[in-house]
Amino acid sequence: MGEEIWSTLVEEFSDVPDASTITLITVRLVVAAVLGGTLGYERERKGRSAGVRTHMLVAVGAALFVIGPLQSGMEIADLSRVLQGIVQGIGFLGAGAIMVRAARRQVEGLTTAANIWATAGIGVLAGLGLEATAILSTVIVLVILAAVPLILLKSSSTEPE
Repeated sequence: MGEEIWSTLVEEFSDVPDASTITLITVRLVVAAVLGGTLGYERERKGRSAGVRTHMLVAVGAALFVIGPLQSGMEIADLSRVLQGIVQGIGFLGAGAIMVRAARRQVEGLTTAANIWATAGIGVLAGLGLEATAILSTVIVLVILAAVPLILLKSSSTEPE
């Protein structure tokens, strides 16, 4: 009886058959968490509601939704349905970050929503094992978030009235 239970447990946990696989999974999830956290830190520093933890969870969640199907043997071509689900789910999450202030005729949270969307994409890249592309994408998003407002501020202050 004990041997049967043990063999069932071993079989149940066979999705991580060796040290190489656990290393691969760990690296992908840690890269997703760190990159998501980096983007979340930028938002949190600016006092936005979706901060470090939210962005880390979005990136890791997106990576998990890619890693799981790949580990179970899903072909890359069939992964498109999973990616569509991630995009839809993140769209719903991002929509929750957008607030319409009718009294002031303002829309707030669009940049945070777009940042959550980009973070999910970066998590997908990390989950697929495209870590270098994920890192490059994070750098580009950070440049957009940091540099573009400065450029827009300078160009609007130099325009003639």
